[in-house]
Amino acid sequence: MSIATLRKLMRLAFWAALLFAYVCAVIPGGPEIGHSDKDGHVLAFVTLAFLARLGWSRRGAIWIAAALVLFGIFIELSQATPIVHRDADIWDVVADTIGVAIGLVLGTVGLFLFRRSRAASLDA
Repeated sequence: MSIATLRKLMRLAFWAALLFAYVCAVIPGGPEIGHSDKDGHVLAFVTLAFLARLGWSRRGAIWIAAALVLFGIFIELSQATPIVHRDADIWDVVADTIGVAIGLVLGTVGLFLFRRSRAASLDA
């Protein structure tokens, strides 16, 4: 698989995951993952950051991190609206940020390993 194909697949998966995460965050009584809702936030943002890092590998990790943290803030602002009937929590943004950091590290490692395996297959 080429890096261009990987990028396209990861971008498609990213947008699907982003939509899924937002819908889950704003529907009343959204799904609970793990022991607290913070587990769900971390998992969602690890996934989003990982997919974004692979999908937009030419973009700096700082830009991806900033965009995803802003998305987390947008979710909390959405939850603060009366129509959503959910509670906004600054600690959710902290959990999102932790997830972004983990996801970017995993995505960077994954990208390195992918490029290394491609280089090795070209040398063989």
